[in-house]
Amino acid sequence: MNGDATVVGGGLSGLVAAARLAEAGADVTLYERRPEVGGRVRTETVDGFTLDRGFQVLFSSYPAVERELGPGRLDDLDLRTFAPGATICRPGSRSTLSDPLRDPLGAIPSLLNDEVSFSDKLRTLALRYDLAQRDEDDFFSGPDAPIREYLRDWGFADDYLTNFVEPFYGGITLDRTLSTSKHVFEYTFRAMGRGSIGVPADGMAALPAALADRAREAGVEIRTGEDVESVRVAGGGRIPFRRKAADDDGATVELADGSTRETDAVVVAASPPEARRLTGVESVPTEGVPNVTGWYAVPEDEAPDAGDRILLNAASESPNAVIPMSEVAPEYAPDDRALLAATFLGEGSLDRDDADLRADVRDALESWYPDREFGGLETVDVHRIRFAQFAQPPGVHADLPDSDDPEGPVVLAGDYTEWSSIQGALESGRTAAAAATDHL
Repeated sequence: MNGDATVVGGGLSGLVAAARLAEAGADVTLYERRPEVGGRVRTETVDGFTLDRGFQVLFSSYPAVERELGPGRLDDLDLRTFAPGATICRPGSRSTLSDPLRDPLGAIPSLLNDEVSFSDKLRTLALRYDLAQRDEDDFFSGPDAPIREYLRDWGFADDYLTNFVEPFYGGITLDRTLSTSKHVFEYTFRAMGRGSIGVPADGMAALPAALADRAREAGVEIRTGEDVESVRVAGGGRIPFRRKAADDDGATVELADGSTRETDAVVVAASPPEARRLTGVESVPTEGVPNVTGWYAVPEDEAPDAGDRILLNAASESPNAVIPMSEVAPEYAPDDRALLAATFLGEGSLDRDDADLRADVRDALESWYPDREFGGLETVDVHRIRFAQFAQPPGVHADLPDSDDPEGPVVLAGDYTEWSSIQGALESGRTAAAAATDHL
């Protein structure tokens, strides 16, 4: 295949689309407005601590992960994995709820956990078996419902939803009300039963870095720090103001500095608001779900003993959960310090000051560990992200745009064409590359 392709945006989907187009023989240039690639998947270093941009994890069983990294390259990320399940916490109480099939050592503590009834534990195994039998193509289609309604239909008690599902899936969907689409629950629940959840030893930015290496090896020219102002189809009109021609005559990408690039096909892999602006596709979702992640340090000998498990707050929504990052990934903190991440949900958390957030974390830890004090808890950084995911209420996935919805030789790439996740972003890059080849 010959031809010239331009990719706008260097997030996961843009990197995958660029690599696939170049591997198919196209001459590909990728523009990213930030100084580095990765989109929402970024990592920074502060005072020797490794901080991912908001609490993010990688599901090793996502089919697109190994496919887009290449055989064996997932191992190169040196994934540090969480123990299955979580610890349910409330004042004076911590109890383990794990997957006995993947964590035999956690079977007895889970059996003795009185936060969840024995019947609901059996029901969880039945649900896992049911979802494991489903084909990949069976998800994200068909009747939909909120997670809470779906689990109640399965027969789960309110205690199970309140004590475990609300804080656990609050961390995944950023929605503790469980009003997110059941399709998200089904897919991620199956993924957890098939593989592990973890973070690369060098931080989540190692994932886009590996994808960028693949793209460069294929011949992609990656140009960071360059913003795209507009995309024009043949004839000079910006996409929102021109009807699709019968025969594609290419497109013009205009950069913020006024320079232009003539190209046969364009993959718009920008953020949802920017993708809608550049393409005029009104079905691109622009309603975002926020997330606040506080990063905290304590002396190593004062760190909570969490056993590589996420600590779920069953008694309060603030924080939703506390994650022992350096216990899972020792590389995330200096040798004499421990790093914790705490997640806060909802619009209200965006406006709270750092001291109030830290106080909530300290109070929660001291209530969960009544024999210990956490007065030495220090704030390393706080990430306030207004658009961490696009909103995914029931039915939303049926109305998402297709990759080939824009006019002219332009296609969309982004999780907003699939579902809000790393899997969705990677899959959308593959789909966009296939659609773009029709214009080359």
